[in-house]
Amino acid sequence: MSELKQTPLFDSYSKYGGKTIDFGGWALPVQFSSIKEEHEAVRNRAGLFDVSHMGEILVEGTGALAFLQKLLSNDISKIQVGGAQYSAMCYENGGVVDDLLTYRLAEDRYLLCVNAANTDKDYEWMKEQAFGDVTITNQSAEYGQLALQGPLAEEVLQTLTSENLSDIKYFKFKDNVEVAGFNTLVSRSGYTGEDGFEIYAAPEAIVALWDKILEDERVVPVGLGARDTLRFEACLPLYGQELSKDISPLEAGIGFAVKLDTDFIGRDALAQQKEAGLTRKSVGVEMNGKGIPRHGYKVYKDGVEIGEVTTGTQSPLTKRNIGLALLNIEHTAIGTEVEIEIRNKMVPATVVATPFYKRAK
Repeated sequence: MSELKQTPLFDSYSKYGGKTIDFGGWALPVQFSSIKEEHEAVRNRAGLFDVSHMGEILVEGTGALAFLQKLLSNDISKIQVGGAQYSAMCYENGGVVDDLLTYRLAEDRYLLCVNAANTDKDYEWMKEQAFGDVTITNQSAEYGQLALQGPLAEEVLQTLTSENLSDIKYFKFKDNVEVAGFNTLVSRSGYTGEDGFEIYAAPEAIVALWDKILEDERVVPVGLGARDTLRFEACLPLYGQELSKDISPLEAGIGFAVKLDTDFIGRDALAQQKEAGLTRKSVGVEMNGKGIPRHGYKVYKDGVEIGEVTTGTQSPLTKRNIGLALLNIEHTAIGTEVEIEIRNKMVPATVVATPFYKRAK
């Protein structure tokens, strides 16, 4: 068995009580205190995540914009310098290579933040598709990344920088921001449904910043467990579950990141899918009684299989037993009664509205 990859913060986990697991080939903390405590901290105060396993790929050159416009599903020309954008990278058939964030660093310079387990695959795919004056560099080893999330995130981070953080609006970023004496890129973004920041810096800076931010008693370290329950409540898709090579962005509910008036790889397949009408889509489900819908559980209507659960859990805050499920389109109306097979038993559930959580503005 190959050795697990480690982020620069691996040696810091034990200091804070972190319990590590194998996550896509990385040794990462699943929790520090408990998933419930960490989840509640992010919803009510602030939590700090090590997301240094994420991949960073630099795309630069006079042909960078044209290349990314062909590569990605969103309209890259709309990103201004200092702006970020969410999009999908698709195969010709409309399936998803990955979902990612694109940061425009300069006129002809973009940084793509991709999913950790997909970094090598994405990099190879991008090189295969390259044309024109474009240079593609996998810079993942040069970055560490922290996510500080929650209603107190700005207040906490502001104590460590002279940069006016309220000037950085949602899905905007500033480069060369000094935080606790270290040079960073600070982006107002995240994967929790809360306000917050993602901080990119050199690996050694990330180690120091982790300890520095956690000196603030309002902040707790957060592991993968709560990261998943938080993003799930906000209905933010996870690659490999809500999105995959077999699940299109339209089926997954991220059509807002698909601009069919641009000419990207997979555009024709997605336009055809939209014109013909989706045959399945991602919806919320809630158990009517006991039982938690888990990833991979089959969903039935009148004894006929109509889809499967992509993510499910008991909400740490509301205690609702809820899930996201990819279902045949004719059974996706809110209020539709379905059954989910849990340990060989058919348990009743109902299609419900999403997202399960939305923060008050």
